[in-house]
Amino acid sequence: MKEIMAFIRLNKVNDTRDALARAGLPSFTCSKGVGRGKKPLASIARQVILDNSGEVPANEMGESIVESIRLVPRRCFSLVVDDEIVPVAIKTIIEVNQTGNPGDGKIFVLPIGLGYNIRTGETQDREFHE
Repeated sequence: MKEIMAFIRLNKVNDTRDALARAGLPSFTCSKGVGRGKKPLASIARQVILDNSGEVPANEMGESIVESIRLVPRRCFSLVVDDEIVPVAIKTIIEVNQTGNPGDGKIFVLPIGLGYNIRTGETQDREFHE
């Protein structure tokens, strides 16, 4: 079993939800999040911060620096699926969310060792469905 975590744009949530359902993957968790990518600040922005003893200046330049490092709202989809379903889930998420522009999102695949049904207390090492 694997957990697939996909961080996507806000405006792609409904399309992603619908596409996953059409692909036979209607069970997921979607949560709010904020973050930013790895794109570094421009060298001028770094220099302005350094010139101000590590503080962002309280002027138009400082405002533009803060804007460039602001955390961006995202949604995180989390799905737990059998290993053989992973390629289908990844392909579905990419097809819906890929625009070719920076910020399209990221997908991570993590191993799942064991699960428990809270209501019954049963272990679920293969199927997480009732």
